[in-house]
Amino acid sequence: MFFTKAYKNISPKAGKEMMEQDKNVLLLDVRTREEHKAGHIPGSTLIPLDSLEHTAETKLGDKDRPVIVYCLSGGRSAVACKILAGKGYTNILNMGGIMNWPYERVSK
Repeated sequence: MFFTKAYKNISPKAGKEMMEQDKNVLLLDVRTREEHKAGHIPGSTLIPLDSLEHTAETKLGDKDRPVIVYCLSGGRSAVACKILAGKGYTNILNMGGIMNWPYERVSK
């Protein structure tokens, strides 16, 4: 029996290009509210990892929509990708951590 990963790892460059080419892509930040306020990627949607299990389906909608997931360093985003795969999401991309994001960040 073969097992395949339910999500794909992508680089920040590939993620940025995807978001520029496809406006349907959802960028998901799974860090805490405090981390998000301190600095996040423009256009990202915040759903902290500890609430993702219970809110993903109501907040994310279409399970075939491309979802790019990130956190601080990559650990939580990998866990989030597994949660989304378990809920039936089919187009999950793990971009890892914002620490590797060399482009614009905003804070609020």
